Amino acid sequence: MPALRSPHSLLYATRPGALPARFRRERVLIVGCADVGVRVARELGARVRLLALTSSAQRVPTLRALGITPLLGNLDQPASIRRLAGLATRVVHLAPPLETGRGDARTQQLLAVLHRRTLPQHLVYGSTSGVYGDCQGEIAIETRAANPGTTRARRRIDAEQRVRHFGRATGAGVNVLRIPGIYASDRVGGTPRERLVKGTPVLRQADDVFTNHIHADDLARACVAALWRGLPGRVLNVNDDSVLKMGDYFDLAADLYGLPRPPRIARDGAQNQLSLMLLSFMSESRRMDNTRLKKELRFKLRYPTVAQGLVAA
Repeated sequence: MPALRSPHSLLYATRPGALPARFRRERVLIVGCADVGVRVARELGARVRLLALTSSAQRVPTLRALGITPLLGNLDQPASIRRLAGLATRVVHLAPPLETGRGDARTQQLLAVLHRRTLPQHLVYGSTSGVYGDCQGEIAIETRAANPGTTRARRRIDAEQRVRHFGRATGAGVNVLRIPGIYASDRVGGTPRERLVKGTPVLRQADDVFTNHIHADDLARACVAALWRGLPGRVLNVNDDSVLKMGDYFDLAADLYGLPRPPRIARDGAQNQLSLMLLSFMSESRRMDNTRLKKELRFKLRYPTVAQGLVAA
């Protein structure tokens, strides 16, 4: 954490007439408090007051057990999130867009509410590396023009633009994190094991694509670092140091798990054997550069490569 305003020194100086203690601590709101959001909360711990928006009453006891104050509301029902206005000093927005539509109405509704009262000092938005589109194996740095090839990625671009405009219009610090494939052994579907057991094929070497990864714990740590160290308006790639093609990643995992390596197939035969979602991932190749993450946030990866992350699992 930086010397200025870190979670290690969040209490404001007390003085006669100061605000009650519950308001003197930084209040961090997590929107989209699923697996990564919970990891963010654990990383922050008791150093801040944790709030989380949830649309499920069934999750309330779970969030409370983690030391998080649950706020019932739904981004798809604007009236239900009005109470968020002015509550948080910092916000981590990890909620994905809807699976339909051209833009991200959820982000639009959230920012409208945050604009109504005292603004958060900083907002971190979790986007996707898919906004780069197919780079044909070239290195993707944050200044590269976005070229989304799917409707999912175009909705993310809409959200990114809204978040950055919010920062420019209000003076609040904002950061956009472009996130590749997330993995972790304690995350549902967080390792290739299930696909390997099923024997799902991958592309042959000649047709294969570069893919990028980040361990879920490192992603959570990057979200926290950006909350306090992020330069206003900056976009940051959040990926590890691995430079692997997708097939090589699955071969590596298979060897570590003691499972057979997946069969290799030609691209022209993949449409008959793979899902449309998987085919979309196999149609884009890029190598993300994480220099800005390391230099600007002074961030040190706990799991610099997927090999280290999978071995640790």
